[in-house]
Amino acid sequence: MTTLSSALNDARRNHRLPHNAARFAMIPRPPEPELTCWSTSQTSAFLRHCHAVEDPLADLFELMVCTGMRKGETLGLHWADVDLDARALFVRWTLVSVNNSRSMLNAPKTHGSRAWVALSTRAVDALQRRRQCQQQVTARHHDNLDLVFARPDGQPLRPQYVLDHLRRLTADAGLPAIRVHDLRHIAATIMINQGAPIAVVSKTLRHRNVATTVDIYGHLTRDAAADGVSATCAALDAADARAAC
Repeated sequence: MTTLSSALNDARRNHRLPHNAARFAMIPRPPEPELTCWSTSQTSAFLRHCHAVEDPLADLFELMVCTGMRKGETLGLHWADVDLDARALFVRWTLVSVNNSRSMLNAPKTHGSRAWVALSTRAVDALQRRRQCQQQVTARHHDNLDLVFARPDGQPLRPQYVLDHLRRLTADAGLPAIRVHDLRHIAATIMINQGAPIAVVSKTLRHRNVATTVDIYGHLTRDAAADGVSATCAALDAADARAAC
């Protein structure tokens, strides 16, 4: 409907139509996608399972959960942009799939996405394990593209390959099915449920602004909002009690 209205407006501007018949048409908004999020216990169980079976993508999934990075950003991460001593990495590239047949590196999703990401101890450990693993690979035709997560020949991982691993590991662990991108939502959910301020979560996820974070995860902040007004109420009651003494 939006495309039709735009085309009719263009025709009216060029005097091909007297008016836009779709001008006052109500354009339905697509429903918001439902977020599938594991609990902290489920996420912990999934990561433990990945490491227990020594899956080659265990550290990739660990990094995504510990940083909230997007799938393409993780697959496009280069070692040159990782500083383990400073416990940080820089998001400079994102790997995108073209026609589900080939991959290419692009700039990140938004200008704000191109930024430093702090690394927790678990994230640093995951990257150190990955580096040790790569150093042990001795492929005959290894192309050193400097990718943190790559195939044994050094070429980028295909997104479908990552999704297939996630589906198999999830099923084996007896957990609800999720998308790879849902690992980013899980990271945000854990942060919010652990009491991280929404502004901090927004900064960590590199959203355009806090409003974007609230739009996506606002339902998770209701308990925090209740705690806030309860604290205000308790402070005022305590002041009234002191005044009455």
